[in-house]
This record gives sequence, C-alpha cells and structure tokens, in this order.
Amino acid sequence: MADWHTVVTPPALARLLATARLPDPATARRPAYRTLAGQIRLLVTEGRLPVGARLPAERELATALELSRTTVATAYETLRADGYLHSRRGSGSWTALPEGAPPPSDALHPVPPDEHRTLDLGVAALPAPQPFLGEAAARAVEQLPRYAAGHGHYPTGVPVLREAVARRYTERGLPTTPDQILITTGAMGGLHLLQRVLIGRGDRVAVEAPSYAHTLQSLRLAGARLVPVPYTSDSHLQPRWDLAEWRQVLLGAAPKVAYVLPDFHNPTGALIGEEQRRELLAAARSSGAIVLVDETTAELGWGVPESAPLPRPMAALDRSAQVVTVGSAGKLLWGGLRIGWVRAAPALVRRLASERVYSDVGTPVLDQLIATELLGEPLPAVRAHQLGRLRSTAEAFAAALPVHLPSWSYAPPPGGLSLWVSTDGLSGAALALAGERSGVRIASGNRFGSDGAFEHHIRIPLTVPAAAAPAAVERLAAVAARAGTGGRYGAADETQPLAV
Repeated sequence: MADWHTVVTPPALARLLATARLPDPATARRPAYRTLAGQIRLLVTEGRLPVGARLPAERELATALELSRTTVATAYETLRADGYLHSRRGSGSWTALPEGAPPPSDALHPVPPDEHRTLDLGVAALPAPQPFLGEAAARAVEQLPRYAAGHGHYPTGVPVLREAVARRYTERGLPTTPDQILITTGAMGGLHLLQRVLIGRGDRVAVEAPSYAHTLQSLRLAGARLVPVPYTSDSHLQPRWDLAEWRQVLLGAAPKVAYVLPDFHNPTGALIGEEQRRELLAAARSSGAIVLVDETTAELGWGVPESAPLPRPMAALDRSAQVVTVGSAGKLLWGGLRIGWVRAAPALVRRLASERVYSDVGTPVLDQLIATELLGEPLPAVRAHQLGRLRSTAEAFAAALPVHLPSWSYAPPPGGLSLWVSTDGLSGAALALAGERSGVRIASGNRFGSDGAFEHHIRIPLTVPAAAAPAAVERLAAVAARAGTGGRYGAADETQPLAV
C-alpha cells in the first residue's frame, strides 16, 4: 500500500485543476477526459501535486467537477496507462511517476549550481555578501562557547537576535520589544507555523494576484481556499492595490486572513504607499480579517533614492487592526543562514513557540549568532553591497531585453528581487518546458497566480551577476524562439482549464 503523505480532497483538486493551463493549444479540441488527464499530469510533473498524493474517488471528483463519472474514470485509466497513477482495490488511487521519469521539475526549487550547463532563471536568491558574512561568522564562532553549555534549544530564538530584530523594526518606525519577536527557520518556517495556528482547512485566505508562489502552494496544500485580488496600475503603470476590490473581497468573502507583500513585492517589485496600506488595514479591521504581512523583501529598495523615506511597516499604521508580520534575513543577507522571524503580539509569539516544538524545536544557534552580527554595525554596508548588485543587474537586463526580446515588456520596479515580464502572448508554461530541454530554468507566470492567470508572464530574477545578464537574455531569446513554434497563441486559442 502507498505511504500517502497528502490526501487531496475533491474541492482542493478542483482548485488546483483550475490553475493547470496546458501549453498546447490543440488540447482545446481534445475530449474532456484527455484534458483532465493532461491537467493532472501537468500538476504532478510541475511538483504542484505531490507524488504519492491520494486522489479523490472517481464519483467524488466527478461531482466536484460537474463531469460524468465516465470522463473521470477514463482520465484515471489514461493516467494509469501512462504511469502517472497507481490504484489498488480498496485503497484508492495515488499519483506516481513513470519508471525512469525525472523527478518533478520546478524552476522555483533550488538545485545545486551548474555554472557550465544550466542557466538558472528560476530561483531569486542573492549570493552571500562577502567579506561581511565570513567576518560575522568568525565573530559568531567566538561567542558560541557561552551557548554550548546548555541544550541549545531556543523555541522563541536566541535573545540577542530577538533584540536585534526588534531594534531594526523600531528603526523602521515600528516600536518593537523582543517579546514580540519569534525567530524561525527561514521565513517559510514562520509562514508554516502561522498557517497551522491561524488557518483551518477550508478557511478563505485573500491573496494578491500575482503573489509569492511558494506561499500560494503552501496555502493550497494546507486546504485553504484562496481568494485572489488583482493588482491595478497607477498613472506610471506601476502595480498598486485595487482597494475597491479589496474592500469587496474582505467584506463579501469574509476571509480569515489577508496575505500581502507591500514592500518590493515578489514577483512584481511593487512598493505600496502608506495611504493604501492604511485603507487596506481599515477594511480588514471592519471585516475582522487578520492581515499577514510578508516583509521578506522590505530592505530591497535598490531603485528608491536614499533621500526618499520608505513607507513604515503596516503594523505601525493601525494599532487596532490584527496584523502579523513575517520577515527574513535570507533575502538581504544570505538564504543559507535560514533565519526568519515573526512579529506579533506576545501571546501569539508564545503560542507559536509552543506549536513549533512539534516540528523543528528551534533555529540553529550559530546561524542566529551570525545573523545578529550582520544586523548590527555592518548592516548599512551589507545593504549597500547587496542593493548595488541588484541595481546593476536590473540595469543590465533593462539594456538587453529590448534588443533581444523587443516585444516583451515590464514595469521597471523600485526594488525587489525580480522583473515581472509580459511575454507578448507567449505561453510561460511552454517557455518553461522549452527551457528545461535547453538548460534554462524559467519560472512561468502561472505559478504566481491562484486561478491559472498570468500564463503570458515569467519572473526573471535579478540575482544573476550583472555581467552575465546579456548572455542570459540571448539564451532566453533562443528558448522563446523554440517555444514560439508551438507555444504562441492568443486568448481565443488559449487552453482553458475544466470548468469547476
């Protein structure tokens, strides 16, 4: 019998299927069972549906999708014949990979660097700031003996790091005490903890569209019902919140949580002004929703003049709203440290600390000491170093993209780790597939949407070296030419997911 790690309910699979747009326009003329089989196969190969996940029974899925049971049964049989589904009488059906097939590909998942063959345009993560990291590590090792006499478990975090993070919030305009800080194993560790404590299966969560792909997938797997709220644009074509839509969703859909990234948003790089932040908080307060603010990219304003004040953290703007903030050292400092944090009311911090002992107990002490050093006196120099990297790469891409891909476009962001690029009708999924075959990892835009949107976008990370950006764009253009032979199609021909 399969060792099932995930049981996918009919509504959860229906929501995933709604995001599985197949890149081949010919599928629009296929029988429904072949489209359904193709969508499930795409979800498995992209890693969005885990291998070994138990799928709903045929009758249950047919009801959820409003299809005939014969259609679902035939789709399942097709998947079994292709090796993507295993079944056993009395045990159900679970996802699989054909023998000899490569593991699920996902350009957003880190892989070991391969400088000679693979161009990684999937993962948006900076190299460590040297020599600052090495110097901080040496100082941290000197401090380690004073912690080694104990058990080394700090469920809320090492006190000196909690103090450093609280001090940084205070410097940014949000007075904070250490008892409001929980140190986590990366920002995703904090987000997972918050999901377990704040969000139940079936709860609605309002999210920006587009939004951070890993959080969207994590919420889906936790059984949350995502309610997307699209961005709009200001007079300079910069993305901004559509507050009328946010008010309608918060009051009409009554989500338990609203998840937002107001500071140099991933993937668009958008920066939301204080007035918009205040208005969203007021709407959330009226609806009773918790605002979960992702500030992992808050320090990445490489395109903002130094003299221009940045908006204050959202938790500083409305003390009566329910605001929980997640931050990270991984984006500005180095992802290899795996240091994140949650800023919340002390009671919630204590509850999260109690909950985490059933998962990771605490974050590695040495990593916390290194982060403490980097958040201290070296921080301005570290920040200037990393922002200079991002700025140089953004300028290099801005020069190369119009030359090699003149029909592609994007709104130049004021900061962040990436460019959100419109591909002029070329399928992002087709680009990702062609790139995989050509040694170029590409993050397709549909991964950043909760409803199958953004098929004609990709995210380009600004974390490749600036000197490598022109060659990267040339290779991307070659992939686009290859994908365009079968991947370019207009709205009228675009493959639509099954109606659910």
